[in-house]
Amino acid sequence: MSETTLRDKIGFIGLGNMGWPMACHLQDSGAEMVVWNRSEARSLEAAERGMLVATDPAALAKAVGDGIICFNLTHSHVVEGLVETILPSVAAGACVIDFGTTGYNETLGFAAAMEERGAFWIDAPVSGGQVGAEAGNLTIMAGGADEPFARVLPVMKVVGEKVTHLGRSGSGQVTKLANQLIVAQTIDAVAQALRMAELAGVDPALVREALRGGFAESRILELHGERMVSRNFEPGGRSELQLKDVKLMAELAEQVGLNSSTLANSKALWIRFVEELGHGDLDHSALFKLYEDA
Repeated sequence: MSETTLRDKIGFIGLGNMGWPMACHLQDSGAEMVVWNRSEARSLEAAERGMLVATDPAALAKAVGDGIICFNLTHSHVVEGLVETILPSVAAGACVIDFGTTGYNETLGFAAAMEERGAFWIDAPVSGGQVGAEAGNLTIMAGGADEPFARVLPVMKVVGEKVTHLGRSGSGQVTKLANQLIVAQTIDAVAQALRMAELAGVDPALVREALRGGFAESRILELHGERMVSRNFEPGGRSELQLKDVKLMAELAEQVGLNSSTLANSKALWIRFVEELGHGDLDHSALFKLYEDA
């Protein structure tokens, strides 16, 4: 397995709100970028920036050779389809980094498939949202073998500020689902608290400021609480993706034997908000609307 520097070719699949700034940071750090994206508009933008746009994912894998291929995709089934597409073209010694939130069992399967090719899979989901991706200060939770992790660490340090290696394959995804469990339920708690204050005739903006710095302080109260107060629900983190993560959490919890009434309630709330009320395209802070509209 060759040593990686940012002078090497790096492939990037998925140039959305998160993937695009990450790919740009890597290019700005000296990497020769080979990219592929379903959206033609973003592909044209990448070409204008001097990135090589592959004709398809398999061509990207061939162009990268035994280098590094990065994914930033939204759903496990999308990752699965791309793995099936590129697998015959992945070279021995290549490393694949999955920066998305992907199912635990699926991740183990992808890692095993890459191992059969003599390649490596690193699950490295991120936290920090679009703001963190643009600033290059994401929190990265990585799972995978020691040697390939050490090899891709320079890549992660370009796009992330805090990088933690949790251990074997899948441990990064487990940690991200733990993160999302806290996020999903804290959004709900902040929404209830601010709406309760509002219904009692107290300014929720002042309540938010009063709570900050105390035991209730959190990034959710800081950022999402402000969105709730101002009713600014333009999507940063879409609610449909929050629901996707909650469903993955529930699957993992059942698999490992965690019986959680609050997780079950959270899943029911997000299903109602996204699937029944049709708010999947709103920011996940818009869960506040459940209590406002009621």
